[in-house]
Amino acid sequence: MRRALVPAVVLALVAPLLTVPAAHAVIDVHSVPAPAERRADPALQVSTRVAGLNHPWDVKELPSGSLLITERDPARLTLSRPDGTQRAVRFPTARIWTSGETGLMGLALDPNFVDNRRFYTCSGWEKQGPGHDIRVNAWTLDKAERRATLVRALLTGLPTTSGRHGGCRLLAAADGSLLVGTGDAAVGTNPRNLRSLGGKTLQLDRFTGKPWRTNPFRRAKVKAKRYVTTYGHRNVQGLAQRADGTLWSVEHGTYRDDEVNLLVGGGDYGWNPVPGYNEQVPMTDQGLPGKQISARWRSGTPTVATSGATFVYGDRWGSLDGALFVATLAGERLLALTFGPRGFLQRVSTPPALDGTHGRLRTVTQLRNGNLLICTDADGGQGKVLLVKPT
Repeated sequence: MRRALVPAVVLALVAPLLTVPAAHAVIDVHSVPAPAERRADPALQVSTRVAGLNHPWDVKELPSGSLLITERDPARLTLSRPDGTQRAVRFPTARIWTSGETGLMGLALDPNFVDNRRFYTCSGWEKQGPGHDIRVNAWTLDKAERRATLVRALLTGLPTTSGRHGGCRLLAAADGSLLVGTGDAAVGTNPRNLRSLGGKTLQLDRFTGKPWRTNPFRRAKVKAKRYVTTYGHRNVQGLAQRADGTLWSVEHGTYRDDEVNLLVGGGDYGWNPVPGYNEQVPMTDQGLPGKQISARWRSGTPTVATSGATFVYGDRWGSLDGALFVATLAGERLLALTFGPRGFLQRVSTPPALDGTHGRLRTVTQLRNGNLLICTDADGGQGKVLLVKPT
């Protein structure tokens, strides 16, 4: 039986950990219990917190109250201060490889950022010699919040071809590991090939870059396989951790079936677009050898191009307290997915204030005060970070 992917250290919000179902259990998203009586949906006030951005991809709140923002291309690291002023952080932009969907993307703060000033990025990277890859790097930010210094590359060799399906979402998990969501680089054999880092979720030590100590294949002879926690993914664009400690991924579909998945260590999520790169096959193909884990939610047809996500907590969120908020690109709206204690879908809703009124939505982040930040995906200086307050 494969290991359930539940971190050993629990978030501050946590009740006792739930047991995650074993990977051999096929989940039926249509077996949904009736939702319990719920509180009212909150009204939302939406304003612009940061403007003038190009493809903002991720945003994190620093202890100072400043916001650190990655812009996919022109591969810029931007700081927005609490007073609204902003500046580019000194950062080796020229080393970032940008093409299509790939550039400066995922961002995570170290849980001990106050003491060590460390943060992590996932991006395309120009090698010293010929060629490029996608990699996870560790950095430090100086106390003046003006310069980022490279500490080390934690994980290199994530596959890329044209830049399509670059994945690159990061999550600093509660057990101390760093979780990485990757894309398949539009190469059909990558998702189920355990020698490839593409089309996977990966888990590593955020200081040494070594495979995480509880990874299901940590004793494999092939180094790449030791990093794999789950496989059979198309293009992981979102990662989130629930208050019960469980880990979830959000994945782009083809013309159909974007997915939200509950991650189970060693699990196969069923994407296998071969021969060639056949995007007519199911996102979760139950006809493959072995057992495949079905999504906890899927979009159906057409795709809404799901992206970044986070579980949102706080009484001010009313009926949406504990829901998974998912940004959508093609759908241009925010989805709020409510799951029951066992992780089965109970309800899907879209707040009217974030339903087609702000363009393509890339990332959702919750601030310490309970409000949300949402990155909108646009170029030409039209990208924004929105501030969302429940009222």
